[in-house]
Amino acid sequence: MAGSSFGTIFCLSSFGESHGLAMGGVIDGCPAGINLDIALIQAELDRRKPGQNKYVTERKEADEVVFLSGIFEGKTTGTPIGFTIQNKDQNSKDYSHIKDNYRPSHADFTYEKKYGIRDYRGGGRSSARETVCRVVAGAIAKQVLQSIGIEFSTYVRQIGSISMDASDFHQKEEIEASLLRCPDKEISVKMEALISERKLEGDTLGGVIQCIITNVPIGLGEPVFDKLHADLGKAMLSINAVKGFEYGSGFSGVTMPGSIHNDIFDTSGKTKTNNSGGIQGGISNGMPIVCRVAFKPVATIMQDQSSINSSGEQVTIEGKGRHDVCVVPRAVPIVEAMAAITILDHYLRQKSNQL
Repeated sequence: MAGSSFGTIFCLSSFGESHGLAMGGVIDGCPAGINLDIALIQAELDRRKPGQNKYVTERKEADEVVFLSGIFEGKTTGTPIGFTIQNKDQNSKDYSHIKDNYRPSHADFTYEKKYGIRDYRGGGRSSARETVCRVVAGAIAKQVLQSIGIEFSTYVRQIGSISMDASDFHQKEEIEASLLRCPDKEISVKMEALISERKLEGDTLGGVIQCIITNVPIGLGEPVFDKLHADLGKAMLSINAVKGFEYGSGFSGVTMPGSIHNDIFDTSGKTKTNNSGGIQGGISNGMPIVCRVAFKPVATIMQDQSSINSSGEQVTIEGKGRHDVCVVPRAVPIVEAMAAITILDHYLRQKSNQL
C-alpha cells in the first residue's frame, strides 16, 4: 500500500489493520552498534496503549513488541529491524452495524471510494491502532538521539477550551504524574472534569499537544522542499485526528510587528527570543524546537447520527464500541515518536552532507 513509509535514511514502513492478527513494521537505516533498552521501548508502548485509566478506551491490549531482526546481543546490527505487535482484544462484532454504512468524519467513505473495498472492523488500516508501530520506531530513534544529548518534553497543553499557559520544558516525571499528561496540576483536574462531563453526554473532545526538543544541533534541515519544519509538519499531520500543526509563534505571530517578532542574536549565536521555534530558513538554529499539534474531537460519539450507506440511502448511525472520549493524552507518545523519527532522519542526512 502506497504511503506506508516515512523517512529518508531512518525509515519506518508499517503494516497491519486494527482488527487483523498483528501490527508491525520494518525500520531501515538505524545506525549499527546502538545499545537498545527494550524495556524503555515497551515503556513507550505502555504510554500509548488502551485501557490505562478511566479516561481512555476500555480495549485491553498488552502491546508487547516482538523483534524479529536487526538486533543482536542488545545492539543494533545496521540491518533492517523487523517487529510485530499482536492484536488480542478485537471485538469485530462491535462494527457489524457499519458494514455498509459510512460513519461521519471517519475514513469509511473515502477508503471505499478510493480502493473499492474497505475493512470496516475498527477502521482497518485507517485506525489509530497503526500508530503503535510509530511508537516503536520513535522509541528507538529517541535512544539514538539521547546518546548525542537531544531531549524531548511532550505534554497535553489543551483539552477543549481548557488550556495551560506555560510553554516550558517539563520533565517526564511531571508529565506522567497526570492521568492526562498535563503537567499543570490544577489545569489537569479541570480537564478531567470536562472529559467526565462529555462522556456522560456521549460526546467527545479534542485538544493540543506541545512538543519541545532541546540540544538539537545547528544545521538540520534540507532546503528547499525538505525543510525541517515541513517534515515535522508532515510527520504530525500524518497522525490520525490531527487537524493542525504550528511551530514557534505559529498563527499568533501574525498579530506581532516584525520588530517584536524578529529573534535578535546575542554574541553566543543564540537568540534572545524564540519566535522562530528553533528553525530558521528550514534549518535548526540550535534553539529549542517548539511545536504544537491540534487534534480534533474523536469522531465516534455515543449518540445517534444521520449518515448514508453504500447505496446512497439515508441511515442512522448508532454509537457503539469502546472508544476514547479524548484521544489527546494517549497521543503524547505518538507525537514524540514522530518528532524523534524526523529529527534522527535529518541528523543522519546532515551527517552525510559533510566529510
